[in-house]
Amino acid sequence: MAKLVLGPLLRYVDASSATVWVETDASCEVTIAGHTARTFQAGRQHFALVRLEDLGPRTEYDVRLDGETVWPEPGSDFPKPVIRTGEVRQIAFGSCRAAPHQPVGPDALDAFAQRLMKLPEEAWPQALVLLGDQVYADEPTEATKQWLRDKRDGTKEPDGEVVHFGEYARLYHETWGDPEIRWLLSVVPTSMIFDDHDVRDDWNTSAVWRREMADKPWWRDRIRGAISSYWVYQHLGNLGPEELARNALYAKVKAQDTDVLPLLEEFAEEADKEVEGRKSTWWSFRREFGRARLLMVDTRCGRILDEGKRQMVSDEEFEWIERNTEGDFDHLLIGSSLPWLMPHALSHLQSINEIGARKPGWQGKAAEGIRQAVDLEHWPAFRESFDRLSRMIEKAANNGSATVCVLSGDVHHSYVAEAEFSRPTKAVVAQLVCSPIHNEAPKFLRPGFRLSWSRPASWVFRRLATLVGVPQDLVHWRKTSGPHFGNSVALLDFDGRRARYRLISAAGEETASVLLGRESQ
Repeated sequence: MAKLVLGPLLRYVDASSATVWVETDASCEVTIAGHTARTFQAGRQHFALVRLEDLGPRTEYDVRLDGETVWPEPGSDFPKPVIRTGEVRQIAFGSCRAAPHQPVGPDALDAFAQRLMKLPEEAWPQALVLLGDQVYADEPTEATKQWLRDKRDGTKEPDGEVVHFGEYARLYHETWGDPEIRWLLSVVPTSMIFDDHDVRDDWNTSAVWRREMADKPWWRDRIRGAISSYWVYQHLGNLGPEELARNALYAKVKAQDTDVLPLLEEFAEEADKEVEGRKSTWWSFRREFGRARLLMVDTRCGRILDEGKRQMVSDEEFEWIERNTEGDFDHLLIGSSLPWLMPHALSHLQSINEIGARKPGWQGKAAEGIRQAVDLEHWPAFRESFDRLSRMIEKAANNGSATVCVLSGDVHHSYVAEAEFSRPTKAVVAQLVCSPIHNEAPKFLRPGFRLSWSRPASWVFRRLATLVGVPQDLVHWRKTSGPHFGNSVALLDFDGRRARYRLISAAGEETASVLLGRESQ
């Protein structure tokens, strides 16, 4: 009899349909709320994405494998699994969640789940947005490191890092297998995008970085394992029914009754390639949350770095993002694992460094070394893309929505920054950051973060930026909350055409609250 290994994960939900993802230990038929799907095999793992249709406002469900009920587990004290298709009033978000039991402070998402269990369903968020570093492939737990040592012959793979699909699968089992997290993901629809640690630290920082990695004997296997596992564990559930119906890879996977891992790894290798300023696969996607639209932007795999170009995403993909900022909604949410608006000094430094890294000889090498050493790889380090994003957001802020919010993580401190352009916009524009969920930054780094927000530091680096030829910013911003340190989960509450950002610590304390919206709205 097949057993449930991981899940159920409630992924896509709209007004009348949903998808639920599971992993099992053997091939079987998965039934959820009267809807059935056959598993597909990838390596030693088996998976299914069950599509549910014609749902009402509230549907309780269980999981059955070949007719046997396996979830909820017998005697479970957790609230029953339920799919809610009603109004979206609250979204939870954040990034950077190390595996349980890592010594990086209390897990804010686990603590959040424990509190939700005691609350009525009406108090649960209607969506969860995870903005990168869902797993740490280059910083596994001690248990996983020992498991890797025991299974390897010590010839090719890097010590203490995962490489292959099955090794990535173990990371997902660790991070999503926690009982409270498992329950949370079964009742709150979750959208996800990767950042660097889902593959490897500094992934796609620069063309130099890519060449250095390509020379590693294990890198080809690493990128195949990373992207194929990302497609299965994270990306597949981001897609809605229409997207799934026209997804060629998913059609091939469902049609194949043998191991699809070779197919997925071939796809992964092609997805990583850059050809004439283009990528074969886009990971950005769009979700509708009632009167809010989420545009999730891939800021890692979609980078264009070869042939002298340096773009966060290709022109073709950026055009798709721009088109999708238009529509009838009250709140436009742009999900970007990397912040658009950063501490001013760091923002200027990244643009300065990009110019320096283009120079020949020792100057360019030194700038590249600094770039990789201190992670100068955010939007301002892709200045052309930074300016294009700024123009897009300014235009979107005059298209009828009440707020335009960029949701981000990565930087290991949380804050709110409100943006202003040369001409007033109709919508409030804000950068909302929640980082980390479970990877608390060492306290000795905190003074540096605070200094990077200071006016003197900003003035110095702006002057330096002007001297080396960095153009003036198209957008000006001011920090209205933060920097906040420690593990947290952010909430975005919607009240008509207003929104409120709240930051909730692992201890359950509200450490920030910022109202977003104009008085006349």
